[in-house]
Amino acid sequence: MGLEKLHPFDAGKWGKVIGFLKEEQFITDGNIVEALEATEEDLLVVHTKRYLNRLKWSVVVATITEIPPLLFLPNFLVQRKVLKPLRTQTGGTIMAGKLAVDRGWAINVGGGFHHCSSDRGGGFCAYADLTLAIKFLFERVEGISRATIIDLDAHQGNGHERDFLDDRRVFIMDMYNRYIYPGDGYAKRAIKRKVELDWGTEDSEYLQKVELHSEGALNEVRPDIIVYNAGTDILDGDPLGGLSISPHGIVKRDEIVFRAAMRRGIPILMVTSGGYQKKTARIIADSILNLHQQGLIGAEALEGEGIIIASDQHDVQLYFCRIKIHRCLRHSDDS
Repeated sequence: MGLEKLHPFDAGKWGKVIGFLKEEQFITDGNIVEALEATEEDLLVVHTKRYLNRLKWSVVVATITEIPPLLFLPNFLVQRKVLKPLRTQTGGTIMAGKLAVDRGWAINVGGGFHHCSSDRGGGFCAYADLTLAIKFLFERVEGISRATIIDLDAHQGNGHERDFLDDRRVFIMDMYNRYIYPGDGYAKRAIKRKVELDWGTEDSEYLQKVELHSEGALNEVRPDIIVYNAGTDILDGDPLGGLSISPHGIVKRDEIVFRAAMRRGIPILMVTSGGYQKKTARIIADSILNLHQQGLIGAEALEGEGIIIASDQHDVQLYFCRIKIHRCLRHSDDS
C-alpha cells in the first residue's frame, strides 16, 4: 500500500532473491516448497494468548513494525497486509525445520524474526519464528532434543534468548554490534557464546571470529539441529547494522557455517533475517548459489523440498503429514 516506502526494510527482498535464483536456473516454480500460514493454534505453541490478542490493535502492530501510519488503519487491513505475510514466513520457518531434519538442510527465504519472544514483539518482529521452529521440532520430531542457534545478524537476538533463557536444551551463539539495538542485558544471560563487535568491523576480523566461534560452539555441544540466523545487515553501508562486511564476506560467512554443520553431519536451517539495503537480495542469492557450488547444499534443491518461499495458503497444523503427501503426489505424477 506504499507504506513500505516509509520503512528502512526492503519489503520486496524475498521475492527478489527468488527472482535471482530463477534467473540462474537454480530453482523453478515447480521445485519451491510454498510456506503455509501459521494458524493461531500453531502460534500458541510459543506465544501467549494475551500477546496474540494485542496484535488485534493496530497501534501495537505500528509500534512493533515501526510504521507509525499503521495505527490509523483498521486492524483487518493490518492483519491482511502486514501480519498475514509475517505469519506465512513464520510457517515457512517451522516447515523448514522439519525439512532440514529430513534433508540435511533447508533455507527459508525470509523469517529470522529474532527480536520477538513469546509475549512481546519489537524491532520489526511480530512472531517468534525461530523459537516456534525449535519448539515444534522438540515436541513433534523424534530424536531432536538439542538445538544450537547461531545468530549472525548485526543485532542481538534478544527474542529467542528470552524464550530459551532457562532451557538447557538450546545453546545460543550470538555475534553482534555491541552498540546498537536492542542492548537487552537481561536476554544476554541466555547467550552461551557471546561475541560483541565494534563499529566498522571488517572482513578479516569478522570471518576469523565466525570460524573460531561457530567451530567452538559446535565442539562444545553437539546439537541435533542448527538454526542459523543469517542477517545481511552486517553489510558495509547498512543504515542499521554499523559493520563493514563486504558482499564476498557475507558469502564466505554462510559457507563457513554450512561447512561446519555438514562436516559434523548436523542438519541446518537457515533464515535470512535483517538487511536494509537494496543490494542485499542479490547477495543472499549469490550466497545460496555459492553453497550449492561448494557442494554444501545438494541436488535436493533441484528436486524440490529444500527452499521455502512464503505463499498465502492454509495452516501448518499438520505440516509433517502434508509435506509427505505433497512429496508422494509429485513423485507419482513424475512417474
